[in-house]
Amino acid sequence: MPHRSPDAGRPLMYTAEFAEVYEDMYRIRGKDWAAEAEELVRLIRAEAPWATSLLDVACGTGAHLETFARSMEHVEGLEIAAPMRAVAARRLPGVTVHAGDMRDFALGRTFSAVTCMFNAIAYLADAAEMRAAIAAMARHLDPGGVLVVEPWWFPERFIDGYLAADAGQVDGRAVARVSHTTREGRVSRLEARYLVGGSDGIREFTHVHLLTLFGRDEYHAAFADAGCPAEYREGGLTGRGLFVGVRGA
Repeated sequence: MPHRSPDAGRPLMYTAEFAEVYEDMYRIRGKDWAAEAEELVRLIRAEAPWATSLLDVACGTGAHLETFARSMEHVEGLEIAAPMRAVAARRLPGVTVHAGDMRDFALGRTFSAVTCMFNAIAYLADAAEMRAAIAAMARHLDPGGVLVVEPWWFPERFIDGYLAADAGQVDGRAVARVSHTTREGRVSRLEARYLVGGSDGIREFTHVHLLTLFGRDEYHAAFADAGCPAEYREGGLTGRGLFVGVRGA
């Protein structure tokens, strides 16, 4: 997943300490990257049965890519956060994971499908940045290729003051997380405090995520202007739905 770069005026979010426990915490919360990736492949092939290649933008630790690599002939990832990219590289030594910013990247090739999952698109600061990212992704699609973007909450669905708490153990490490999310204009501020315990003791850290509340119409306009008109599908993988666009010839 991306983090805010200094030129975007927001703090770096995906640090080494977060990358270390990222998958543990979300597995404790019930996330199944393999099942999600399998569903995405089914969705992509329903639109483009010929699909053989895929680019995962903001691929994070490569958890989705691991399954994509078993289903597609060729996959690549793009990730701006070095700590997350390092985990992906260790996991998938035969897969290229590019260092890059979703707002402006050029890989020199196109793909049957491009995905941008979880809440990655919402780390962009405003509609202009989001539109730039959708356009960059669409430019990396073959004609008839499929672009799938998972949004963050729409403004009208966001719950101001939302509180969550989770704890569990994975492979001998205990992780606890308490988060509180508030709204500041067009931005949701998610503050998460972590306790991480292992054989070497217990440590704690805090992460603050700033996620923009883009509207449904803004996403549709961005896809259409990129030559990749999209359908919004309710529910999706995590309850926030999916935008599924197909690039024109």
